[in-house]
Amino acid sequence: MFDPVIAPSGTLLGLLQRGRGDGTLHALAAPRAEALAALNHCVLGDPRQDWRVENRSLYYARLYLDLHGGLEEIEEHLFDVEDQLDTEESRTGLALAVLGHLASYGRHDALLLLRRYAAVGTSWAWALDELALRDDDAGLRTLAGPVLARFPATPEGEAALAAAVRDAYEPRPWRLWAEDPRETVGARIRAAREQGSFDRWQRQLRPTGPRPGWSVRAVLDWAQEGHERGTDLSGPAARCLVAVAAPEDRATLLDAAAGGPDGARRAALHYLAEAQDPDVLDLVERAVADGSHGVAEAAVAAYQRMPGEAAVDRARRWIHRHDALGAAAAGTLACRGGTQDSPLVLGALRETVRTQGPDAPALYPLVDGAGRLGIVCAAAVLRHVYRETASSQLRGRTATALAATDPSFATGFAVECLWDCEETTRELAALHAETGDARVADRLRRLAADPAEEAEVQTAVRNRIGPDLDLQV
Repeated sequence: MFDPVIAPSGTLLGLLQRGRGDGTLHALAAPRAEALAALNHCVLGDPRQDWRVENRSLYYARLYLDLHGGLEEIEEHLFDVEDQLDTEESRTGLALAVLGHLASYGRHDALLLLRRYAAVGTSWAWALDELALRDDDAGLRTLAGPVLARFPATPEGEAALAAAVRDAYEPRPWRLWAEDPRETVGARIRAAREQGSFDRWQRQLRPTGPRPGWSVRAVLDWAQEGHERGTDLSGPAARCLVAVAAPEDRATLLDAAAGGPDGARRAALHYLAEAQDPDVLDLVERAVADGSHGVAEAAVAAYQRMPGEAAVDRARRWIHRHDALGAAAAGTLACRGGTQDSPLVLGALRETVRTQGPDAPALYPLVDGAGRLGIVCAAAVLRHVYRETASSQLRGRTATALAATDPSFATGFAVECLWDCEETTRELAALHAETGDARVADRLRRLAADPAEEAEVQTAVRNRIGPDLDLQV
């Protein structure tokens, strides 16, 4: 999937792509045709930085309902010839998830589209998962034939069917079809389920890796062999070293961490960092200076996992570096430093935004740290990150930091956050939004009554019942 092109934050399209609450508010105030065009643009061209962790589907589905939007463009997108050429789930996943939410709100046209796509579409498994949560038994039974027709009655086809049954996210359709009296349906599904269980059992009988009695040298050699095959075994190897390493093995491990082959060096650094060896911080710095790219990454990751005050003390020295180790040091101070480190964290936050922009991965711990340390003078840069970032996850964490640093949050961004695409952000807003705003009271009532809303959000809403707000739900 190509990186999405995100429109400026001050435009309707840019707001909707980011999943901001202001996107919904502006769409409802805009001409309906313009709002629907922007909405369809988002749903058909997934704007998320990481579709696996960012939410948009419920946000867009609610806007379709509010705008009384039709599904013609989604239908055209799903059944376009490109569906057979581009098999990535990211092309259709958001549209299918939106249809799932619309079906749960009672949109029968969305349910019918999901059924059609599950029968003939490339990402049929995603559509089937959506239907498993919303469709009735009769509707699901009609899909048994089309789905099973995807798997020919050959050894390869039966193996693929067994894998599909075994790996199904929502097992309800398969369980329902297993009860079908037809030999070509029920019997095939039951056989596939048995084969999937047998495959798991076989994998459990063929474990690979270290055995009892292995030495430190053998574990390091195993890690190196994995590296040469293109597999990073530094984590598993470090766990094995915990079991086999003795005090007399320290010299071997230090030598490996200082200049051993890449796979062994990464494993040794991982182990020594978790063991809080007194020499590991110098070894990390050396690995970043003279190691390969993979070794340098492993050294930084090992440092980030280090507990203890020594790692925090070293962060105060390293935070001025302009490399990955400096960014890791800034993150360490943000997460574990004291109030005396506030100027360093604020400086790192400002520098990261200035040099890397509002979507930099390094901002996540710095934003959290600004809130944790209560750095009030960070509010201005936090507001900038909130407005500009394309990541709804980062925006939500920024909102949390603003709640701790910005006195105007309750009457400002918290109100907008009630319409945000992320449920954790809506939950935060439900706790903080100033109820003197008429929009807040109405929105809280809608969230409390919406069956699709997350339980945590509704709990936060109901916690405002009483002195703050009288909700009639």
